Amino acid sequence: MKFAIIKERKNPPDRRVVFSPEKLAEARALFPEAEFIIESSDLRVFPDAAYEKLGFTVTDDVSDADVMLGVKEVPIEALIPNKKYIFFSHTIKKQAHNRDLLQAILEKNIELIDHETIVKKSCTRLIGFGRYAGLVGAYNGFRALGLRDGLFNLPKVETLSCLKEVKSELDKITIPPIKILLSGTGKVARGAKEIINHLKIKKIDKGLYLTSKFSEPVFSVVDVMDYNKRKDGRVGNKPEFYMHPYKYESNFMAYAKETDMFIAGHFYGNDAPFLFTREDAKSPDFNINLVADISCDVDGPVASTIRSSTIVDPFYGYDPVTEKEVAYDAKDAIAVMSVDNLPCELPKDASEGFGEMFLEHVIPAFFNQDDDGILKRARITKNGELTKRFAYLQEYVEEELVGSR
Repeated sequence: MKFAIIKERKNPPDRRVVFSPEKLAEARALFPEAEFIIESSDLRVFPDAAYEKLGFTVTDDVSDADVMLGVKEVPIEALIPNKKYIFFSHTIKKQAHNRDLLQAILEKNIELIDHETIVKKSCTRLIGFGRYAGLVGAYNGFRALGLRDGLFNLPKVETLSCLKEVKSELDKITIPPIKILLSGTGKVARGAKEIINHLKIKKIDKGLYLTSKFSEPVFSVVDVMDYNKRKDGRVGNKPEFYMHPYKYESNFMAYAKETDMFIAGHFYGNDAPFLFTREDAKSPDFNINLVADISCDVDGPVASTIRSSTIVDPFYGYDPVTEKEVAYDAKDAIAVMSVDNLPCELPKDASEGFGEMFLEHVIPAFFNQDDDGILKRARITKNGELTKRFAYLQEYVEEELVGSR
């Protein structure tokens, strides 16, 4: 079986790759029956020469490969019919802007696996860039704090070569006595917590966080059952919340009253209650003045996230009164960091970490008859049709087609 590491073609440019040269060499040694070729790229964080040095073929034509491995969406015009593709398609939540991509994949008889759909039987994700999104997102949040309040001037992550340099910059700053709330318990939140811990900020129990003032910076971590409650007053539980989110309402204001900086690292499921609404943000009790929204669901559960921001221009302000965008350092504004491609700022580290997970969980499935069902669960399309697991996307796929007839 021949695998191709394909060139990233989406704009803005993305320098990440599924496998670093060294990790790909490891994959070749573990699976000698696999052949790996590289599509030439002058953008990738690892240059073509680094792959060639390890004996890999670098070429402009990878059309003879069986499986195409990429990171971001492949432009429709670059899709090769009748191939297997693995990349982040951003279609499984029925994202309107990628409907035509999924339609083209079906029309071209492409077998699509999305990195996001590679999960255990329990549906827990096996691979992703979550840790690096959390690391960069939290760093950017503190960078916004320093710039807005004139406390310190952290450099952009993209100007630093690796995570070690990122952490060395954090060693030069001092965080004022603010209260920081981090939502989530997955890879994103753990990445953010790694930054907070590096800054030696004290972790506080939720009960104490809600009732006490501190003379030093502190943080607390909340999960979905901390900031959601059943509407009928009964005791809820996480499985029920995921199955029947309409039975719940947000209890986030209890935390918003006590928080200065909010780092959003949670996963937000469809139909779940918003954490805080635009009306909540208008309340005189609402104390949050800086949001690092790593999750970045626009016009969704975090009301101040009215658009995604960019690596070039990562911060903007949200005026709770007018519900409009203002300067991030404007008086009474909520400063917002909502970059939606954060791992791109650490392409080398992110790619190396991603390759480790991909080699452990995905490549073996191609050679062991997929005995754990990894590929079967992850496969979105096959033989020009949606698979049973993703049949819920049928109406989404057909909607634009029907409208254009």
